[in-house]
Amino acid sequence: MRPSKRAAEDLRPVSLERAVSRHAEGSCLVKFGETHVLCLASVGEGVPPWLKGSGRGWVTAEYGMLPRSTSERMRREAAVGKQGGRTQEIQRLIGRSLRAVTDLQALGEKQITVDCDVIQADGGTRTAAITGAWVALHDALAWMAARSMVRENVLKDQVAAVSCGLYRENAVLDLDYAEDSEAEADANFVMTGRGGVVEVQATAEADPFSQEQFDTLMGMARKGIDELISLQKMTVA
Repeated sequence: MRPSKRAAEDLRPVSLERAVSRHAEGSCLVKFGETHVLCLASVGEGVPPWLKGSGRGWVTAEYGMLPRSTSERMRREAAVGKQGGRTQEIQRLIGRSLRAVTDLQALGEKQITVDCDVIQADGGTRTAAITGAWVALHDALAWMAARSMVRENVLKDQVAAVSCGLYRENAVLDLDYAEDSEAEADANFVMTGRGGVVEVQATAEADPFSQEQFDTLMGMARKGIDELISLQKMTVA
């Protein structure tokens, strides 16, 4: 039995709320159960130096956890003076995921930065951030299209992410912290609306898992991401 009493293939309750910021060109408050992430997309004119003169744009992301997003207050990374390795890894993952479904040539020499700030953490912050960041990016591009700054087909596809793992020897979808902290294996899957795989991060915490178990997790992730993709479509419709 899962701590949340969910069935093995059940997502946590998921919500995507658009236009939660009066200033950002695109915004989304995403909730995966008790994990809440605020995603804000900002449109800028400049591109990284290596892209100047190329005619191509750039989509990037920044990620952070607020001090009381967890049970005990953590120090702000700005106070420490540098970002931690986990933070850098996650924000690079979010950026790669968004660029995988963006036509950077059609974007032109403009940059969109999506800030993903974890308000409350209960496992799966990176998967929630990717899923919500796509909605924020979608709305930022719609804002640009309405002002004739880009064509309307800059987005090539949707992208969403979900975790799966082995908890008490059973494959389960969308782990919360109680499960993630005790899982024998956990994996994060990033996939597109057409079913393409952007990235898979899978780790055994103790004994290695089998190919059969991995295939089970992959199939479970596809089912979960199909549900998230449908929710994204409904949200931006």
